[in-house]
Amino acid sequence: MSTTPQDDTATTPLWRPEPARAAATSIAAFQQWAARHHGAPAEPLAPLADDPDGSLAAARYAALHSWSVADLDRFWTAVTQWFDVRFSTPPETVLADPAMPGARWFPGARLNYAEHALRHADTAPDAPAILHLDETTPDPQPLTWAELRRQVGSLAAELRRLGVQPGDRVSAYLPNIPQAVVALLASAAVGAVWTSCAPDFGARSVLDRFQQIEPAVLFAVDGYHYGGKDHDRTDVVAELRRELPGLRAVVHVPVLGTPAPDGALNWDDLTGHPVQRPEFEQLPFDHPLWVLYSSGTTGLPKAIVQSQGGILVEHLKQAGLHLDLGPQDRFLWYTSTGWMMWNFLVAGLLTGTTVVTYDGSPGHPGTGALWSVAARSGATVLGTSAAYVIACRKAGLHPGSEYDLSAVRCIGTTGSPLPPDGFRWIYDEVKHDVWLASVSGGTDVCSCFVGGVPTLPVHLGEIQAPCLGADVQAWDAAGKPVTDQVGELVVAQPLPSMPTGFWNDPEGTRYRESYFETFPGVWRHGDWITITSRGTVVIHGRSDSTLNRQGVRMGSADIYEVVERLPEIRESLVIGLEEPGGGYWMPLFVVLSEGAELDDALRGRIRTALREQLSPRHVPDEVIAVPGIPHTLTGKRIEVPVKRLLAGTALDQAVNPGSVDDLGTLRYFEQLARDRGADRTG
Repeated sequence: MSTTPQDDTATTPLWRPEPARAAATSIAAFQQWAARHHGAPAEPLAPLADDPDGSLAAARYAALHSWSVADLDRFWTAVTQWFDVRFSTPPETVLADPAMPGARWFPGARLNYAEHALRHADTAPDAPAILHLDETTPDPQPLTWAELRRQVGSLAAELRRLGVQPGDRVSAYLPNIPQAVVALLASAAVGAVWTSCAPDFGARSVLDRFQQIEPAVLFAVDGYHYGGKDHDRTDVVAELRRELPGLRAVVHVPVLGTPAPDGALNWDDLTGHPVQRPEFEQLPFDHPLWVLYSSGTTGLPKAIVQSQGGILVEHLKQAGLHLDLGPQDRFLWYTSTGWMMWNFLVAGLLTGTTVVTYDGSPGHPGTGALWSVAARSGATVLGTSAAYVIACRKAGLHPGSEYDLSAVRCIGTTGSPLPPDGFRWIYDEVKHDVWLASVSGGTDVCSCFVGGVPTLPVHLGEIQAPCLGADVQAWDAAGKPVTDQVGELVVAQPLPSMPTGFWNDPEGTRYRESYFETFPGVWRHGDWITITSRGTVVIHGRSDSTLNRQGVRMGSADIYEVVERLPEIRESLVIGLEEPGGGYWMPLFVVLSEGAELDDALRGRIRTALREQLSPRHVPDEVIAVPGIPHTLTGKRIEVPVKRLLAGTALDQAVNPGSVDDLGTLRYFEQLARDRGADRTG
């Protein structure tokens, strides 16, 4: 398949594809076709045998990428034609107004996302569309394309019978199981707006999200399997039903085998009808497909609306070209339904790929559990988090010799930057001839800004390139592009999957403030990046205070709400800090009430409250008592300057002293950073 990894030098890649393999990729074929029909660069992407450092391949990809952002109309037309996007009503143009925010893609066009996701049922009805595993099933359980289409058709008809119409919201409190995929596709077929939360979220976290959009239907499990245990969610579901008064129906999905509660409908009853083909509502290109949620750092999570057409064309590009997925593949990405990577996992269906869903812990019964899932499912593309890779390295695992990973041709990582040690470990201990596709994007676009390119080499600690159609740049504080130095990740032109807006933000105020306030008319994402002179990308972590643990972005406001209910806690501050070795440190600082003591019992109560009311991911690494929490002059607690201090930034560079109510409170964190630095070097 590929060459042996090379020596670790500044110019020699860890891996590069063999010329024949690169020439056979979809992205290479797409370029040749687009050169004939749409003016793309004619020089092929495939690297030559005498291109040892991959510089020629990089130059050719850079030319293709430049064309893709210089001529958005022709590029996105090429994408829709290459992937045979079926417009029931053709578009008037590609991009009616390129200004951000507010770009209008394919105005006048009508289509349906679910129709495209199920088209492979016509050509391979008996092949598996989904393979499912959980901690209780040793062998994958297949769901064929024909059966997937039948269940979607049956459920879509039942949703219509319940009165669900285009624009109504359908919510799900489900794990990563085939039923979630069926429910999403049935909702999209009807034109309803999908939204989901994972069942490890507590009731308050779910209600903070679902109450904003007032769903008409709730799909909910009785519980889930994780870490060798059954987790009952009956009480949480009952609370959701009480607190969501607009629900017209609740559908019970019995993962633990319990009967449906009073007033709930049975999943099997709704999906058991012999409907051979769903009815697909033909919808405007910008009709809402789903609502995803931001972390809620400064209040309620932002309800991010993305469109049927925008997600369809972006995911076809990303899955079909950048991951090179097709009917021959089995696509496994470890995720939950509360993370945008679950939505992207479903995108495998758009390319005829078999999707592998796994509901369980990646570390049970041992740290190598996810590698076992990949082996048992025959995964060809395996996605995980940087944190999991580092955990496997620290545990001394040797997956390449312990599991049959012969089918795996690509390993994807996201969630946080994969450090160089993670790159080395994958090539040393997993597979020397695997394509490592480290990617970075966001919930905000449900895709990648930068990521894998199957025709390019892999360099140590670097993401291969900006993705096609994504005008990614690194800007300094003055708004000027920089190369080979750290800058803000910006996107200078619109992408189809950018939000059509936020729910309950009719004037677009919160939307503009979130992405376009720093550089008007240009998307500022909130990541520090370096774009190298060879076109690769290095992600340095968040430039704001968003928490990002195990690939799941979380909001500090959720944590404060739970912790500060405890009478012993007067105030709190949580920080997430990317560490140089690839770790992630999330301490919780607390100011105690008078007479309270931070002993093991109180620490235990804090952790239990966060685990039960939010999720296990919200549990801090340490709980530390502090004399005070810094605030702005208007009383807002300060997070970003504290994060900068803990990362080693000098106090006068981390914050404007005149903006803090009590500068003395920051001195504690400055000293803590010194002490931690001394501990690491001592």
